[in-house]
Amino acid sequence: MTRTFISEIKGLDRKEVILKGWIHKIKSFKDFAFVMLRDKTGVVQLIVEDEDLLKELKLEMSVEVKGRVEENTKAPGGVEVKADKITIIGKSYYELLPFSINGRDINASLEKQLDYRTISLRRLDRRAVFRVQEEIIEAFRTYLKNNKFSEIHTPKIIATETEGGSEVFTVNYFGRRTFLAQSPQFYKQMMVGAGFERVFEIGHAYRAELHNTWRHLNEYVSLDVEMGFIEDENDLMDLEEGFVKYLFKHLNNTCKKELEMCGVNLAKVDDIPRINLLEAQEILLKEYGKKSPVGNIDAEGEALFSQYVKEKYNSDFVFLTKYPASKRPVYTMPDDKLEGMTKSFDLIYKGLEITTGGQRIHDYEMLKDNMIKFGCNPDDFDYYLESFKYGMPPHGGFAIGLERITMKILDLDNIREATLLPRDINRVTP
Repeated sequence: MTRTFISEIKGLDRKEVILKGWIHKIKSFKDFAFVMLRDKTGVVQLIVEDEDLLKELKLEMSVEVKGRVEENTKAPGGVEVKADKITIIGKSYYELLPFSINGRDINASLEKQLDYRTISLRRLDRRAVFRVQEEIIEAFRTYLKNNKFSEIHTPKIIATETEGGSEVFTVNYFGRRTFLAQSPQFYKQMMVGAGFERVFEIGHAYRAELHNTWRHLNEYVSLDVEMGFIEDENDLMDLEEGFVKYLFKHLNNTCKKELEMCGVNLAKVDDIPRINLLEAQEILLKEYGKKSPVGNIDAEGEALFSQYVKEKYNSDFVFLTKYPASKRPVYTMPDDKLEGMTKSFDLIYKGLEITTGGQRIHDYEMLKDNMIKFGCNPDDFDYYLESFKYGMPPHGGFAIGLERITMKILDLDNIREATLLPRDINRVTP
């Protein structure tokens, strides 16, 4: 017989099965015991009558079980397995578990859970986060492929800084100073010009930010998009709005169990409001007495403005548009109607920025002049600028932080809960 997963035994009444998994819980009685077996798909109740075997079983051992499926309305899930044979295939050597695996919750700090990440992830509710995250990626890839996008994979060791500033990690590359990529920005633009027209990438990005907050990571997964032959930034917001609508529908179809486990109800997404930054700043000042920094709104402002949008538009999402050129990277297209502003946007979701995007400068001379204006030496970016000499079309894109959107979809308190193995200013293990 081949292995059967626990999620597959419903409807196999009186059939012989082989199950494999971990001992989740043991509840002993006089002549038998209920042993809960857990695999990646769920938990099932075993009936075990072998007293000698029961003495050998220990929580979190991995075992192989041969037995017969029996329907029982009183059993969890309405089915149980009468175990004929249990073979221990992975012994446990611990004296005491670092925290409870089978309780209603883990009675341990987040830091301790991360120290023992492979143990905390044995809980179904903790793994549910990454099942949802897996489907976010699947939806992203499917939606874009359905819209004629090509998936690409770009280098993460690069010769020049992409976003500028000091927030980069340096790498000694055979005696040459290089950097870990802050984003695939230059390369995805180059691939638009190379003829792919529409590209996306799912890859790691690195920011050497000295932040230790609930929303910052130094290594994260970026969902990047770049699209050629656009009219303006509204084409990009249309694309992302379509993705968000598709994503929520996809998650409701594929992750119903996980969403319920996390206590989340994903409502249908309607059209996302688009409000320019200056108007948002005025609203914050008028409605909440909140002053904003020049050319931006801070974290408190994002939360307050999201509250306003929720009350006025009944939307958890809002596009903030028209950021000043001084607050955007060198390649951002200036706005031709609002002097000093750019054709750029952020997507705010439940009070947190999850996306930055906009139209890019596609004209070679204009981009070169803008680099000089920003204090950059165009010669340092010759490999990038070269692709703009050969008819680069109008284009733009955006990037979504995977861990951020996961955190907000599931209403988690800390971005590390949405990160398999976090890297922050204090943590490089496990």
